[in-house]
Amino acid sequence: MKFWSGTAFMKTVEMPPVARMLDEAGFHGMLISDHLVFPKEMKTIYPGHESGKMFWPADTEWPDAWVLVGAMAAVTENLHFGNNVYIAPSRPIIEVAKQVGTAATIAGGRVSIGLSAGWMREEFELLGQDFDNRGPRLNEMIQALRELWKGGWVSWKGEYYDIPEMMIEPHPPEPVPILCGGESKAALRRAARYCDGWVGTAYTLDDAEQWITRINDLRREYGREHEPFDFIMGLRDTPSLELYKQAQKIGITGVMVSPWANWERTHSGDQDHLRGTAEHYRASIGDFHERIIDRLT
Repeated sequence: MKFWSGTAFMKTVEMPPVARMLDEAGFHGMLISDHLVFPKEMKTIYPGHESGKMFWPADTEWPDAWVLVGAMAAVTENLHFGNNVYIAPSRPIIEVAKQVGTAATIAGGRVSIGLSAGWMREEFELLGQDFDNRGPRLNEMIQALRELWKGGWVSWKGEYYDIPEMMIEPHPPEPVPILCGGESKAALRRAARYCDGWVGTAYTLDDAEQWITRINDLRREYGREHEPFDFIMGLRDTPSLELYKQAQKIGITGVMVSPWANWERTHSGDQDHLRGTAEHYRASIGDFHERIIDRLT
C-alpha cells in the first residue's frame, strides 16, 4: 500500500517543508490539486458540491503544479509527485509536454501525471482552449504525450493535434505514468483504455470497491486486464490499520490521506483547522507514520 498526501488548502510556502516531513515519514508521494483562477463572475456550475458553487474561499492558493514539483523535488529524496487532478486539456499540449518533462527530469523520474477533462469553462476560455471538445482532445492528448516524451525527434498527427517533427528537451528519464480522474462514463472509459491508473476522490470502502469493479470491467473490455494499473483514492472511513488492509484486498494500490485534515469540515467550507505554519503538520504526520505506515509496511 502506498500512502499519498494531498496539498489542497495548504499555503504554498508550507508545501516544500511539509514534503520533506512526508518523505522522512515514509509516505510514497504528494498529489497536487489544480485550479488556474477563481472567477469573480462564474456561470459554470461546480459539480463537486450540492450548492453548485466552489466551497473554498476565493483567495485559496492553487500553485502551479510543475513549479511546485520542482521545489518539492529539490528538498526530498524518495517522495513521488502526482496530481488529483491536472486539467491538461485547458493548456496547450506542447506546454504540458515541456513542463512535465522538465519536472520529471528534476525529480529523477519521481513524477506521474493525473489528468482530467475539467469542468470550469472559464479556465479554458482564459487559456484559449476549446471547452466543448475537451474529452476527445484529452483522449488524444494522452497518446500524443507518450510520444512527445520519448526523446529525440518526436511528432504526432491526430484529429486534434498536428505536431511536426521536433525535439522537446529535457525529456523524462523514464516513461511518465499517466492516470485519469473523473467519475463520468467517458472518464472511466478513458482510464480503462488509455491510462496507467485512476485517481478518485474520497469514498467509503464499499463505494471504492464498486468503482474498482466498474473500471476493471472496462479494462477487460479493452483487453487490458493483465496490465499494471493503479487505483488511488481517499477513504472516508475512520483511518485504521485494518481499513488499509481491507483496501489492499479490494485492489486499492494507493490511499490519499491528509493526517492533519478533517474531511467533513474541509468540504463544508471550513478550512480554519488547516491554518498554521509548516510545523503545524509535523505531529500528525509522525503519528500517522507510527500508527499506520510503519505497522503496515
